[in-house]
Amino acid sequence: MPHIPTLAEAQAILEKYNHEQFHLTHGATVSGVLRYFAELHDPENADFWAVVGLLHDVDFELYPDEHCIRGEELLRAEDVDESVIRSAMSHGFGMTKTPHEPQILMEKILFAVDELTGLIGAVAIMRPSKSVIDLELPSVKKKFKDKKFAAGCSRDVIKSGAEALGWELDDLISQTILAMRSML
Repeated sequence: MPHIPTLAEAQAILEKYNHEQFHLTHGATVSGVLRYFAELHDPENADFWAVVGLLHDVDFELYPDEHCIRGEELLRAEDVDESVIRSAMSHGFGMTKTPHEPQILMEKILFAVDELTGLIGAVAIMRPSKSVIDLELPSVKKKFKDKKFAAGCSRDVIKSGAEALGWELDDLISQTILAMRSML
C-alpha cells in the first residue's frame, strides 16, 4: 500500500539506489534545507518536506539521462505515496522529461534550492573554514556571477526558482545559507 515514508525509510530508499557519498550528502543537504523552510512556512508538514528533499534525486546516480522519470518508477516500486513522488520529481521540470511543474510552495522551494545548495556548498569549500558557518551573501553573489565556477549549478534555474516564489534572489540565497548553517 503506498505510503509516505518516514525519514529513516526514505534514507534506506535513497541508499538502496545511491552509493556515492556525493549523492547521499546532496540528498541530506536538500532534505535539511527543505526542513528549515518548512519550519518557517509549513511546520506541521516538516517531515514530509524533508522526505521529499531526501528522495528528490533518488534516480540520478543510476539513471542521469532519465532523471525524474526513473525516479517515479523507483519510488512506486518502493510503495511511496504519489504526493511524495510528484513533489520530489517536480524539481526537474523544464530540465528533464518530468511533466510535474512545481505548484505548491514546497515544490517551488525545492526547485529553487536544489541547484543553489550545490553552488553554496562549492563556495563554502573554497573558504579557509570550508564551511557555511561564516559564509555571507556577497561571497555567493560573486561566484554566482562567475559562470565557470560550479558550472553544473544552473544560475538560470536558481533565478527562475526565485521568480516563481516571488522572492528576491538575494533573499533566496541568504535564507538558503541560513538553512545550510542550521544543519551544522
